[in-house]
Amino acid sequence: MEENVGRIPADGLRLAIVVAKWNSFVTDGLLDGAMKALREAGGDESAIEIFRVPGAFEIPLVCQHAATSGSYDGVIALGAVIRGETPHFEYVCRAVTDGVSQAALGSGVPVTFGVLTTDTAEHAIARSRDDANNKGGEAAMAALEMIHLLKNIPRQG
Repeated sequence: MEENVGRIPADGLRLAIVVAKWNSFVTDGLLDGAMKALREAGGDESAIEIFRVPGAFEIPLVCQHAATSGSYDGVIALGAVIRGETPHFEYVCRAVTDGVSQAALGSGVPVTFGVLTTDTAEHAIARSRDDANNKGGEAAMAALEMIHLLKNIPRQG
């Protein structure tokens, strides 16, 4: 039996990172974590394009455009939605989650989800620190793994 497990090198790959400006005290840390992980995997910073969007709600549209452009091997979505006192949190979380998923499924390009959905700012900060738990770094590594894994699946046509 052959097991296809994605390998992790970033060299030779073009990547797009879509990052929300809203809650930048968190998203800046996610972006730093993603860039650190990509550098450590041999990624070339000149092959990484960063797209800053106003907030999490705008992430899916830019992910879709990047994924369908033919310019990128993978797309990394980064943002932070922190629960407040209204149902707005649930609506934004659902829209972002569904939209990022649709961008990946509709394009066939890996689009990974590094959007935090937390109850408190403290929870978000804990997941965006410069340490092994940085979810931006995890989303970057998931993108690399998915890119390589999908390249190993034979395609018709």
